[in-house]
Amino acid sequence: MKLFSKEQIYQGDKLTAEKQNISSTDLMERAGTQIFNWIHMRMQGAQVPVHVFCGIGNNGGDGLVLARHLILAGYNVNTYVINCSDKRSKDFLINYDRIKNVTKSWPILLSCAEDFPEINPDDIIVDAVFGIGLNKPIDDWVKGLFMHFRASKAFTLSIDIPSGLYTDKTIEDEDAVVWAGFTLSFASPKLIFFLPETAKYTVQWEILDIGLDQEFIYTTETEAELISKFEVLPNYIPRERFGHKGQYGHTLIIGGSYGKIGATTLASKAALSAGAGLVSVYVPKCGYLPLQTAFPEAMVITDTHEEHITSIKFKITPTVIGLGVGMGTNTKTLSAFGAFLKTNKVPLVIDADGINMLSKKKALIKLLPEQTVLTPHPKELERLIGVWKNDFDKLKKVKAFSKKHKLIIVIKGANTITVFEDKLYVNTTGNPGLATAGSGDVLTGIITGLISQGYNALTAAIFGVYLHGKSADIAIEDFGYQSLIASHVIDYLGEAYIDLFKQPEQPNPDQEAEEPEA
Repeated sequence: MKLFSKEQIYQGDKLTAEKQNISSTDLMERAGTQIFNWIHMRMQGAQVPVHVFCGIGNNGGDGLVLARHLILAGYNVNTYVINCSDKRSKDFLINYDRIKNVTKSWPILLSCAEDFPEINPDDIIVDAVFGIGLNKPIDDWVKGLFMHFRASKAFTLSIDIPSGLYTDKTIEDEDAVVWAGFTLSFASPKLIFFLPETAKYTVQWEILDIGLDQEFIYTTETEAELISKFEVLPNYIPRERFGHKGQYGHTLIIGGSYGKIGATTLASKAALSAGAGLVSVYVPKCGYLPLQTAFPEAMVITDTHEEHITSIKFKITPTVIGLGVGMGTNTKTLSAFGAFLKTNKVPLVIDADGINMLSKKKALIKLLPEQTVLTPHPKELERLIGVWKNDFDKLKKVKAFSKKHKLIIVIKGANTITVFEDKLYVNTTGNPGLATAGSGDVLTGIITGLISQGYNALTAAIFGVYLHGKSADIAIEDFGYQSLIASHVIDYLGEAYIDLFKQPEQPNPDQEAEEPEA
């Protein structure tokens, strides 16, 4: 799913009006009606007080359309206009006149804190104050209104975007933003729904189709895409009936040090479970017995040193190499790492101490093959690109770094974002259970195993992140968040693959009729 920018949404609205020969007011009517339909389907005429707070721009116009339809349908509606400026949009004014024609209770103008209405915890707030066009700090009294919303503990539904948020930058005052329980977003979700600093302002979101021009939607290139099953499924490579292990590549995992052989065990198991035909593991001598015991499917190659990797020499010809998990940054290890990069021509996936060593000796970055995949956690990323001011600054720095070195960066987080040059791929799978030791090693193995089978590096990174998260989503059904461990993610990878081809369950229309009477 494409994540359109603010400017693209404006362009889409304009193009839709032109091609469908409708006015912007008609498009607003369509949007407000869709919001009403969504609410009406869930409320079914319930007389819970609904407080619709409208700004004086187009977002407020959407709110007025909604309020008018709620009134006509017999709901208990209170409509307010946030009188924060003398300027009003044309479509707001048109819909302000329309709502006055259907009710004797005209919208109430709010101009200061003394005007705030009483809102009870069981009421519903509809936030239609500011939309994607907000570009300056809000007035203090409006901030007070948003704090009043939050203090009421009433369910809050935001229209398009929680008021007070910007689409292209973070905010400085969290009290100056509406904290929404649900956001109904037009055309596409907003990137800010998935960034750590701004995602907290809406608990859930849903997209409303307001009939934007389909050619615009399909042909417009966006900076960011949202990745779900439907985006990864077309890239799936099925197994051939007469395929053999040699066709699915030979993965080599290089890493481990005394006390951290488990990292290589997890990564190599994940690579094989992701579909690699063969997996070898290069570790210091101390890793030989643990790996042969814990993972008999792997072939083990050892360094001459007992506790650390001090040289990287092997006679096999791997398809891809996963490098760095549990490796440590010992001086001799760093030297071996640099010497290896100078001669290596094999595709790489680099994680953990591999990234830390690149950060220690940044000249080594120039030796990486194009489209090497780096999978840093936040602190490793900071060591690599420097400190960032906020999430947007972080993305800017990562894109610049990726573009300069032609590398793929996987920014791990609640919504892991894969970055290649100027493009962002925002993952939708995964859960808090992945905040556990070793889950990053598993991700490295999955991506490496996918490249081994013939997926290109970018597809492998995007698909690998999806499978990693989906496996964890399935596993928590049995283990919950707290008890999920990295090994479980490997164990459930098969079910994540199978889920790609499952159809969504359809509700049974006869279910209610079959239920016994009370």
